[in-house]
Amino acid sequence: MKRRGYLVMENGRVYTGEISGYNLPVAGEAVFNTSMNGYQEIITDPSYAGQILVLTYPQIGNYGFGDYGFEAEKPALQGLVVREASALNGHYESKWGFNEFMERYGVSCLTGVDTRSITRNLRTEGNMGAVISDHLDDMERLLTMARAGKKMLEDVNLVPGVSTKAVKVLGEGDRQIVLWDFGVKQNIINSLLRRDCRVVCVPARTKAEEILALNPDGIVLSNGPGDPAVCSYAVNELERVVDKYPIFGICLGHQLLATALGGTTFKLRFGHRGGNHSVRDNINGKCYITSQNHGYAVDRASMQGTGAVVRFENLTDNTIEGILHPDLPLMSVQFHPEASPGPQDTAFLFDEFMEMVDSRLNN
Repeated sequence: MKRRGYLVMENGRVYTGEISGYNLPVAGEAVFNTSMNGYQEIITDPSYAGQILVLTYPQIGNYGFGDYGFEAEKPALQGLVVREASALNGHYESKWGFNEFMERYGVSCLTGVDTRSITRNLRTEGNMGAVISDHLDDMERLLTMARAGKKMLEDVNLVPGVSTKAVKVLGEGDRQIVLWDFGVKQNIINSLLRRDCRVVCVPARTKAEEILALNPDGIVLSNGPGDPAVCSYAVNELERVVDKYPIFGICLGHQLLATALGGTTFKLRFGHRGGNHSVRDNINGKCYITSQNHGYAVDRASMQGTGAVVRFENLTDNTIEGILHPDLPLMSVQFHPEASPGPQDTAFLFDEFMEMVDSRLNN
């Protein structure tokens, strides 16, 4: 049942709306996504673990929720903030309306809020901690919780909570691809299965010896939540296999691959989250519109001397959007070539990775 609720930002700003909440108050890092569709895919993206997600598109839920829109078994985000929760449920495959879906998965959601104002706040002051609450009785406690919510992404290893707990084998293709799961989106798996792959999904804390024992034809490093610096355990293992197999890193996987090669990462002011981010391919000069969801980026200066070259660049802030190694079969991108939601301009990168895999198999 909905009641009056609040979003309290760590800078002291308070936004009032209606809340359907569970285990309140709930804290996390407040971030915004500018996509105009694909809300179910966004809400179920494991990379939002530890975050309170603000959707800038004004009406959410107008085509319902169904089996067609899951990127993970359930949402991992801390909470959701939207301007208007639609009562419509028009998609012919839809199973749940907005409120049903939120209740089904226990998502704390604040509606009826001016999400434009929140977005301006975050763009001006940067991502910050926030808390969704059904009371303002103790503001000092709420502000403390909000600050702790932001630190969660920097201090807590969120990856194990969204990674597979055991090895899973999917598909029966001719190429065996180890998918190192740091919180993988389902459509990355689908993209590999469509390309005749047998996908062996392994937990985030898998050891290098276990990867070697699987004798993969290639390795995909998935997306995932949080600060890549917290995933040093994965980088240590990745360093031991980085020169042995074709490797394709996506989002967090891109950051981990760059770190394994000797690079470092830094936190962006308010991140890149949405389906309209333009990047340039330095190989052919073409520009692509990409789907993105990340709060960290690879430091350009740190990549000098690693052997890797910058292939993709963000046309808004010139941050690195992808790297390529001229001597090793290694590639990675900060954006999501599988989209879901978003444009599929860069889906060809999965084919390029398959060419790397086939080249190794044929030599």
